[in-house]
Amino acid sequence: MLLTTGEALAELHGIILGAFFLLAYSGGLANLFALRIEWEKPTGVAMLIRQLKIGTVIMAVIIWLTVITGTYIVYPLYRAQYQQVLSITAWNTFAMAWKMHLAWIAPMLATAVAYVVIRYGSQLAGEARIRQALEVLFTAAFAAAGVAGLLGALVTKVLPVH
Repeated sequence: MLLTTGEALAELHGIILGAFFLLAYSGGLANLFALRIEWEKPTGVAMLIRQLKIGTVIMAVIIWLTVITGTYIVYPLYRAQYQQVLSITAWNTFAMAWKMHLAWIAPMLATAVAYVVIRYGSQLAGEARIRQALEVLFTAAFAAAGVAGLLGALVTKVLPVH
């Protein structure tokens, strides 16, 4: 089965980039949770910090790429193919608008998490409150990306891109 250009771009946006962020979230959250002085030796803390720095930066970049490709590549394809449908249905006023606006929250929160991890590094092992705040921010980024992804899947089910 061959994909059209529009279908391939939509797959890259949602299935590859979006799904990678959603799946990698669990690893990042587990590393944040495990980052405790009382649980790890100094070498373990250093290894977790290295993994967190690399992982959170990669996840922030991936979610930025996901949102940018969705906003500036995939959404214009929907507008071009379904302009009449979008103008008279709730898909444009609710699903597409919510999906696009909510999706921009995820990379901002993921970038904030990556910045704090890079900035504070091994100090995070001894700072439970900062770790908990990062876990909340990271979970909020996951939730925003998850809701946007769900709305995107529903929109694609009703209005497939060709």
